[in-house]
Amino acid sequence: MVADLLLLLLTGISCPDDHLIYFRFLGRVMGRALFDRQLINGHMVRHMYKHLLGWPITFEDLELDDEEYYQSLKKLAHMEDVSNMYLDFTATEERMGVNHEIDLIENGAMKEVTNDNVAEYLEANLKYRMLSRTKPQMTELLLGFYDVVPEPALTVFDFQELELMLCGLPEIDMEDWEANTLYSGLYEGKGKRDQVVTWFWEVVRDDFDQEMKARLLQFVTGTSGVPSRGFSVLQGNDGNIKKFSVHGVQESSFPYPRAQ
Repeated sequence: MVADLLLLLLTGISCPDDHLIYFRFLGRVMGRALFDRQLINGHMVRHMYKHLLGWPITFEDLELDDEEYYQSLKKLAHMEDVSNMYLDFTATEERMGVNHEIDLIENGAMKEVTNDNVAEYLEANLKYRMLSRTKPQMTELLLGFYDVVPEPALTVFDFQELELMLCGLPEIDMEDWEANTLYSGLYEGKGKRDQVVTWFWEVVRDDFDQEMKARLLQFVTGTSGVPSRGFSVLQGNDGNIKKFSVHGVQESSFPYPRAQ
């Protein structure tokens, strides 16, 4: 329900005159649900929980929200001469089939992107994409939420805990999870027969409780939500089916676990 309402109302097109009151109402519903320990039927994108907690938004959140857009920005940071792209500090938004040019900073159309200011350009894109574009709606949602739950009371949570508190622990079918997992890298040949993979599933299946399993799913996918039809239809950031994957890497290259 929450995800559907946010998708419907973010642009204000569905009820342009007074759509902000619905965000205040939705925030109060979410706050009341948390206060009364009632679960919400639906998961939001990760940065929404960060907004509720007042946590900083990072490029990692942008990657979870729109991987293609994130990758296009990432390429700019590694270009030898970004001025060859003839970019300025604007973004293009399509609304009702019409493209609109948005200034990322004051008089952004007059400022060319160069190697000297590309970091500023990337930060401006992040701020617009994750904050400024939906600021009025986000403000009302937060105000509604804080009408019910005092902001200081949220300091005991991190964004993952808040998702679990609001949406509850998912019902995770381990057989379904294992059956719909892909293996790549060092594990591509043996797959589940590889000793490390065997150990991995033994720990997850036998040693992890439901909360730890949900946190593992959050770490890898960005959300603890499991599709109603199971892991066979797990989606990636682009909306396409992208199954859970275990990728084997050389320890010398990657000493720590990596996700996303």
